[in-house]
Amino acid sequence: MKSFLKYWLPLLVWLGVIFVGSTSVMSTAHTSRYIIPVLLWLKPGMTPQTIWVIIVFMRKCVHVIEYAVLALLLWRALRSLPIFRTKTLIVFGAVLLGCAMFAASDEFHQVFVKSRTPAVRDVLLDVTGAVLGLLIGLSFARRHPKKFRATTHNSCCCGVRRHVFGNSVDAARRSRTKCIRQQFRAGFTCGRYHSKPGARSA
Repeated sequence: MKSFLKYWLPLLVWLGVIFVGSTSVMSTAHTSRYIIPVLLWLKPGMTPQTIWVIIVFMRKCVHVIEYAVLALLLWRALRSLPIFRTKTLIVFGAVLLGCAMFAASDEFHQVFVKSRTPAVRDVLLDVTGAVLGLLIGLSFARRHPKKFRATTHNSCCCGVRRHVFGNSVDAARRSRTKCIRQQFRAGFTCGRYHSKPGARSA
């Protein structure tokens, strides 16, 4: 249950966000009501053509971003499964195929929404975003084995050092212990003089 909440629930939530984004709620007619006043506030006198270009550009960027996040979440969820932790290429292909299929179904869903217009180029943008997200996930996946190999290498080196120098270290410890015992018997401890039992001070 903890694994589901950590890895799979964020993925399901994000799928719901994308689905809502393909409804009339996030159509151009609705979102432009909020975007146009902001643009005119930033630059009064902006032409309608410029406003339209900015709105279209922003919407296409959203396609790339939302599917980059989707690919990262799906990559993270699949990598949490023990069977897929070392199969990077399989996970890469599965995530890319899954994102492409969901993008196609998302555009098909817009056929039934009057205020939305499905387009093949949007599917290509979605797949581009998924590839971007996968590249980010792959870069993180490559860092982890390097750290693991470095840790393993250090552990092995330490083990070799302990094996090679272990006898000399033990011998030094035994010699030091023997020296301390002799100093105690002679009335000295670490170079300091202690009066022997029964001795009187002057």
